[in-house]
Amino acid sequence: MRITELLRCANLAEREAEILLLHLIKRERSWLFAHGDSVLAPDVVDAFQSLAAQRAEGVPIAYLVGEREFWSLPLAVSPAVLIPRPDTEILVMWARAVARTEGCESLLDLGTGSGAVALALASELPNCAVTAVDISAEALAVAKDNGRRLNLSVAWHQSNWFSALAHKQWPLIVSNPPYIRASDPHLQQGDLPSEPLGALVAGDDGLACIRTIIRDSTRHLTSRGHLLLEHGYDQADEVRQLMREAGFAQVESRRDLAGHERVTGGRVR
Repeated sequence: MRITELLRCANLAEREAEILLLHLIKRERSWLFAHGDSVLAPDVVDAFQSLAAQRAEGVPIAYLVGEREFWSLPLAVSPAVLIPRPDTEILVMWARAVARTEGCESLLDLGTGSGAVALALASELPNCAVTAVDISAEALAVAKDNGRRLNLSVAWHQSNWFSALAHKQWPLIVSNPPYIRASDPHLQQGDLPSEPLGALVAGDDGLACIRTIIRDSTRHLTSRGHLLLEHGYDQADEVRQLMREAGFAQVESRRDLAGHERVTGGRVR
């Protein structure tokens, strides 16, 4: 079957069909424009049709190709981890700025998933010792593999937030924790139905994990250390209040590209 015919019959958005095919044949998109009339081997056609059928059933493109780029890093992903999203780069940018300004020699990433935030910061802060934790052994396996492939040094630990970290302290703690309400209809939309529920949902109001992190982080931050948290687009007021009640100062929020307050941070007194 010719490439143009296969893509036309895929019953997918054109770009999605192209991504799946290019993944299989290991070519760049520019190659398609010059070779649209090329005939594909039967095994490639069969593999493409299998992937297309899974995509039509709602399986995320990132899981089908096994990769998603974040911070210009090609990260392996699987159904064990959330798919990295561009909005989280706001957290990375703020953390990078804090680490450089304060001269942080170490930092902690809580709930690392694929390792996206930890690895992005490790790539930007070569003199900063990065530690990352996740409760899921399956997620940590993905993160560790990403670290090995990218040759970036991160100390990985399986831990339910701070539980396995004894009395260690850091000058900077960052997290993109679960923050979706259990009843949120968005859980049935887009890629979310295929992603790990435990990495998405945090109680009835979506703030259960954030409360725990804010409460316990005060014991794991060095003097005047910073905590930065990603959260839902409508949770900034509540997160700022929680941080102030826990004794944080200089509490503020940063906006994503859509203008929503998506990351909130502060400094312990």
